[in-house]
Amino acid sequence: MPGPEGTIMTTVREAAPEGRYGRTEDQRADRKLKIVGSVLGVALLGVIGWIGYDYVGNQGISGEMIKFKVVSDTRADVHLEVRKDREGHGYCVVRALSEDGSEVGRKEVRFDRAEDRIDEVVTMVTRSRATAVEPMGCTADDGPRG
Repeated sequence: MPGPEGTIMTTVREAAPEGRYGRTEDQRADRKLKIVGSVLGVALLGVIGWIGYDYVGNQGISGEMIKFKVVSDTRADVHLEVRKDREGHGYCVVRALSEDGSEVGRKEVRFDRAEDRIDEVVTMVTRSRATAVEPMGCTADDGPRG
């Protein structure tokens, strides 16, 4: 476009004042990403919480070895602490290991008393001298075996 005295003028486009005409495309995209991220984050936390609750709630019985003592070449005493529902039933398995790590004894110990916490020292018979005893886990079941 010709201007005064033969110069050419160009039109400069001015940016609209921020916030005056609504959100820009970038702002809309950022907002959508924040919403999607928040929803996915809450869903993930919900799933993790549900899995944790289901695991802890359905555990039924848990045991911990307090200590053990090797009494002889064929015997070890194990002090177990078991937590369960008062009317729950179940068993825990412990095993004895020799110096080379091989299993020299295994015992399944039932817990059917109407108590929610049981401290008990059990005796394990071993094939040879044990140097370690380890708990293998506890399992809840329907009741005492006949």
